[in-house]
Amino acid sequence: MDMPSDPGRVDHAAQLECESGAVTRVAELALLELGAGEPEGVQGPSALLWLQLTGGEPMIDKLFPETYRRAHELGMMVEILTNGSRLAAPKNLTLLTERPPNRITLSLYGATEESYDGLTRRKGAYRTFMKGLNAAREAGLPLDLALIITRHNAHEHDRMRAFADQYALPYREYTHMSPTIYGGAETLASQALDYLTDREPFRGCNAGHTFFHVDPHGMASICKVGRDNAIPLLAEGVEGLSRLDGIADSLMLRTGGCSGCQLSGTCRVCRPLAKVYQEAKAPLHIYCQHTAKGN
Repeated sequence: MDMPSDPGRVDHAAQLECESGAVTRVAELALLELGAGEPEGVQGPSALLWLQLTGGEPMIDKLFPETYRRAHELGMMVEILTNGSRLAAPKNLTLLTERPPNRITLSLYGATEESYDGLTRRKGAYRTFMKGLNAAREAGLPLDLALIITRHNAHEHDRMRAFADQYALPYREYTHMSPTIYGGAETLASQALDYLTDREPFRGCNAGHTFFHVDPHGMASICKVGRDNAIPLLAEGVEGLSRLDGIADSLMLRTGGCSGCQLSGTCRVCRPLAKVYQEAKAPLHIYCQHTAKGN
């Protein structure tokens, strides 16, 4: 997702999967330490400005309220990425109403119950989404939508846009599917090929320099995609974050399957993302757009 370019950002995956996963205290640990002092080599509390809580579904984590509340107390801009399934829960709604986040982004997987439940493979998912959306909207929370376009719901593309317009919500569309965090390529088959668009040439990013990612096990990496050489926060503390900039620079080098590419200057994906595609044995045309689609 496109995020603000301000320095001092972290996204924390409270859960690796929707509606299940391990509970961890790593987010609280990082927030407390970054808010309480200035470890050597790490900037102080004013540096961490923006926090994204994601997953899976972040609100299923038992420590979500505690983590969110602490981040809000520290003055951070908090964004929540959610499927909306727990948004209407009284404890969550009360917390978010009393301490409004900067933004809540709900994923929309279809314009109808049939397509939504079919894509998520969870009966009743659409109803819980609608319940959460309506509750949050009535509470006046800042909302927007992420329209997830796949071959399963592409026929409802216009209706999904109309859905967002009906609720007067801003939205962004996502058509490119990446391999799973475990390296599986099964998600790629769900892409709606007619909706894939050419990305702009990759011109670098600030991953590992002005923002980083933390998974549920306390492993800090430069971003959600580039997880190699992750730093174990529970073992090293936030002091370990001072190594992220060097890790980021090394991971962005055109190595491995991209070594020696004469067209790297116009490549449309970063090296970490290209590596994920390569390890999943994805068809070249999906990520290397120097080739024609379908080749």
